[in-house]
Amino acid sequence: MTTTRTFILSGMMLAAFSLPGLAQNNGGGISEDMLVQIREAQPHSPADRALFNAIAANSIDALAVNHARKGAIDTYFNVETPPQNITDQQQSGRCWMFSGFNVLRSDFASRTDSLTVNLSHDYLFFWDQLEKSNLFLQGVIDCADKPMDDERVRFFFMNPISDGGTYCGVADLVSKYGLVPAEIMPETYSSDNTSKVAGLLKSKLREFGLQLRKMAADGKSRNDIRAEKTKMLATVYRMLSLTMGEPVTEFTYAFKNRNGRAVTEAKKYTPMTFAAEICGGKPVQDSFIMVMNDPRREYYKTYEVEYDRHTYDGTNWKYLNLPMEDIAGLAVASLKDGHKMYSSYDVGKFLDRKRGYCDVQNYDYGSLFGTTFGMDKAQRIMTYDSGSTHAMTLTAVNLDKDGKPLMWKVENSWGPAYGQGGCLIMTNEWFNEYMFRLVVDKKYVPAKMLKQYEQKPVMVMPEDPLFLPDR
Repeated sequence: MTTTRTFILSGMMLAAFSLPGLAQNNGGGISEDMLVQIREAQPHSPADRALFNAIAANSIDALAVNHARKGAIDTYFNVETPPQNITDQQQSGRCWMFSGFNVLRSDFASRTDSLTVNLSHDYLFFWDQLEKSNLFLQGVIDCADKPMDDERVRFFFMNPISDGGTYCGVADLVSKYGLVPAEIMPETYSSDNTSKVAGLLKSKLREFGLQLRKMAADGKSRNDIRAEKTKMLATVYRMLSLTMGEPVTEFTYAFKNRNGRAVTEAKKYTPMTFAAEICGGKPVQDSFIMVMNDPRREYYKTYEVEYDRHTYDGTNWKYLNLPMEDIAGLAVASLKDGHKMYSSYDVGKFLDRKRGYCDVQNYDYGSLFGTTFGMDKAQRIMTYDSGSTHAMTLTAVNLDKDGKPLMWKVENSWGPAYGQGGCLIMTNEWFNEYMFRLVVDKKYVPAKMLKQYEQKPVMVMPEDPLFLPDR
């Protein structure tokens, strides 16, 4: 009897699982009736079958391309800063450093009558990774009294280290560790290809974090915990030294002109004295403000991103939120004076990679799929559909007869063979929709905006979709 009942119940369960309608709950699942309606809503004409065959065998972008926009690109810009050699970040997320260095070396060339210099990304990236390791470990210590499922603790362990960042990191790191020429400390495989060493560092840092939390739970003294953290950082230092080389402390260097000819006497430098010469003795930290366009938040207010910095003793990412027309005005003023700028974008949206051209009309995805994609900029940000992903150096603008922007150009860090000789060109419409951050020298910022920037900032959380690091 028991065996018969078991067999019958098993059969009923199998039958339930074999029928889509019976297998769903009574709430929000897809019922059998819903599935019938969904299927009935599908068109089945010969044209639709042909459309499927085309999409199944080709890339979506190739089919959605708007051929009416495939003509020659106007590459003329009536406001353009002097060109410089294009760099290549390779397989790394260091665009923030490449763009920041582009600004520093452009200003140096302008100030010294075209002396050129290539700066070592490997050198400063070493210190960036060591500082971010300390930022994580000290953050774990600071939150050691909170449970593992606390929001802040989760944030640290989810993001112990990364190779992304912002211009604030360039400013803090250069001020603390200086600069080195690329010839003195060239790239290594791991600085060009950061994923493997980053994965190993993340794993080791999380292990260290748990050890520090246990020490705190066991009542170890602050001095004991700090001593253990120092030992942990020594391990990180060795991992970085083996993959990127130990940072130089002194070197001899002669500056070159655009033709590559040495035109100054060879001189001994430390990274700090070299940075002072590159920056003209002007502190990088105090020379700029960051502005952003975040239509979700009140304009002309200052915001600060908590825990978003490169060094524990550095500065959080702070910005003045402005409408795009105000950001464009600051950019034009800077470019007219020959000054390039660090800027950030959601670069993958509507990018014609072959031509290096950003235009919201490059692709017509709506017509291809018979629908619309209608979210505005604020809605795209709040739903994680869009946000700043990549830093590039704003270098030119084309203005109409009334001084309004038509086109913009940026120096990218994907090598000189990409796009327009290593640059990207973007329409003003695309610029308004997918540009987010701009770093502007204070001398181009009106007094009213400088005062607004000095307001007590509203603190915002680093988990916000707009505050992902530039890569």
